[in-house]
Amino acid sequence: MRKMMRLFFLWFFLITGNTGFAQYKPYKKGSAFLNWGWNRAAYTNSTLKMKGDDYNLTLEKLAAKDRPTKFASKDYLRYDRITIPQTDLRVGYFLKDNVALVFGVDHMKYVMNQDQVAHVKGEIARNSKYKGTYDQDMAISADFLTFEHTDGLNCLNVGIEVYKDLIKRENSRVKLHWIYGGMLGVMLPKTNVKFLDYERTDRFHVSGGDIEARTAIQALFLKHMIVRIEGDAGYINMPDIILHKSGINGKGKQNFAFAQVNGEIGYHLNF
Repeated sequence: MRKMMRLFFLWFFLITGNTGFAQYKPYKKGSAFLNWGWNRAAYTNSTLKMKGDDYNLTLEKLAAKDRPTKFASKDYLRYDRITIPQTDLRVGYFLKDNVALVFGVDHMKYVMNQDQVAHVKGEIARNSKYKGTYDQDMAISADFLTFEHTDGLNCLNVGIEVYKDLIKRENSRVKLHWIYGGMLGVMLPKTNVKFLDYERTDRFHVSGGDIEARTAIQALFLKHMIVRIEGDAGYINMPDIILHKSGINGKGKQNFAFAQVNGEIGYHLNF
């Protein structure tokens, strides 16, 4: 049985690796792909402006980080839980040879570092222990503010990717490409905020947009199987962040740069 299996795999790789790839030209006009992956992200410090009926505050140099989910098969592989980690979706269609129109969804997570010291300016008129006028450095404790985009910092984007051959041998079993491109996106975060004694809020809202540049190394195996390592860098501007439950006035403004590394697997369909 073991010998038969070895012979089968030898025959399979000879057929797909030599005969199948010999005249196979990937990434032709009219072909398409679907990728799924996971990401890690880093963010620059930002200024958060918050304004409601009884407060008007600016918090400067806020630091934040992502929140990766510890690996567990139930979270990373089960169809009903695969959006719990930080994930990426890519759908592409080649408008011409080696140039693709790509739609993507980046599900990042953004968590303000708790208890950090930030400079706070403005006024709080709401009756609480924090009522007063501010122009000072202070520790951002949990009873003052918790601020997260954890379900998540979602970006729906569209752009162009260009593919360049790195391995040009036609009979190679692996096709290796360098990819670069640019994207524009709409930010649809689910922002989780607890400020003073306001009830905690956690809901989706179109809050702004982003612009980003992308580069990647992608390997194509057996004509269809994709493995991709991708790096993105960009700028996010969100001038309309929801801070409270529906019916309570309170909006935030925030912008920052980010860098993201993605690992993806996918399938290429050449019509």
